[in-house]
Amino acid sequence: MKIEFFRHNIAQEDIDRVNEVLRSIFLTTGEVVSGFENLFSQYIGTRHAVGLTSCTAALHLSLISLGIGPGDEVITTPMSFCATSNAVMHAGARPVFVDVEEETGNLNAELIERAITDKTRAIIPVHLYGQMCDMKRIKAIADKHKLRVIEDAAHSIESSRDGFRVGELADAACFSFYATKNITSGEGGALTTGSKDLAERIRMLRLHGIDKGAADRYTKRYEHWDMPLLGWKYNMDNIQAALLIGQLGRIEELLARRESLSNEYEDALRDIKGIRFLKTLPGVRHARHLFTVLVDSSIRDEILWALQRRDIGVAVNYRPIHLLKYYRETFGFREGAYPVAEDIGSRTISLPFHTFLTSDQIEYVAQALREELAH
Repeated sequence: MKIEFFRHNIAQEDIDRVNEVLRSIFLTTGEVVSGFENLFSQYIGTRHAVGLTSCTAALHLSLISLGIGPGDEVITTPMSFCATSNAVMHAGARPVFVDVEEETGNLNAELIERAITDKTRAIIPVHLYGQMCDMKRIKAIADKHKLRVIEDAAHSIESSRDGFRVGELADAACFSFYATKNITSGEGGALTTGSKDLAERIRMLRLHGIDKGAADRYTKRYEHWDMPLLGWKYNMDNIQAALLIGQLGRIEELLARRESLSNEYEDALRDIKGIRFLKTLPGVRHARHLFTVLVDSSIRDEILWALQRRDIGVAVNYRPIHLLKYYRETFGFREGAYPVAEDIGSRTISLPFHTFLTSDQIEYVAQALREELAH
């Protein structure tokens, strides 16, 4: 039995919408992107959404737009994809890591204040695997120290915690539509914010810093454009937006399916000795982006390879950022700096998880883990 790690949920209606765009004249950022942005802001429950090429672009432009740059420090987590801290460095600032919670893998809010210095300008919490960080506590710390908050919500479009939606307690929230995300356009991202000024600034920065996009210049009476800012090429196009609109309309249905599969996985794996799950906390609406288990670090890689030999797709999310070669060589990080993140990073396995999984496939994965751990 071959079980893919992930399968996307692009449907015929999404393909048909893309075909409409491809048959049209306008492929780049235009009315379809605007339509998606409006729908996305409504779903998230915020005033503004800006379509971009990636979550990394959203993080980078958020930092730049909030005035964070050389000489500044940004507190974040080592238990994330490297894009989170890379964006800080792209802005010219320095990432400062804080260890994570043992139960969830999320940034430990209780450790943040001891990492704050006179150079700290922002906090980037990452909602790992789809579970939000303690945003009430993080927001209180940020307000106390006059810091900006940018949520890395790449895993957590559907999330809420303690009655707050993702992005509600932040200056901006950044989302990913990468190939394996809950809704996908292959590549792509978005930013949401309650600030009109911030949204308008990012709309310019995503298009080189010019004040009129191609849709403004060529679909109405021509007006000369200017370049008030130095920007980047980070704009979402109509093709990506066309793929996303239909998936966004089905997002709650897809989440319900993943929630059911997650429960089924836990039931199938619960009695297997040597497996631990991260905990979903009370008051959390989990986006169920990934399904991960923890095993003994001394055998983790052997288990990964054994599952692959059985045609089971697996991944590691994540090796801690501070132990990646570039960060070790640039900042001198060593093992032991962030022990909880290191422990999770050495033990975690992401199992196949997508809406097309069957009960038989979940049982096959469970039996494979049972047998390999017994060895």
